[in-house]
Amino acid sequence: MTASPLVPVPIPDRVAALIGSCMPIGILQAEVDAECAAREVYRFRAPLCADDQADREHALAALARANKVLGAYNPGLILRPRAQWR
Repeated sequence: MTASPLVPVPIPDRVAALIGSCMPIGILQAEVDAECAAREVYRFRAPLCADDQADREHALAALARANKVLGAYNPGLILRPRAQWR
């Protein structure tokens, strides 16, 4: 039986470190930035005041910047904000 792609499977820290050592540092930083920005997007819930809307737009811009770097390296690394981070 294979694991569903929708179920996250944890990997050991040593394996993650080995994978990370094969990637450029800028890509690793973009991956962290994209993860944080995607979580930040779903921190805001409707209805949004003007300040919250501006903060959400800033998080979306940060996600877009990180995704631009990730997409240039490997399009499979692009993150999209999802409801699972609520």
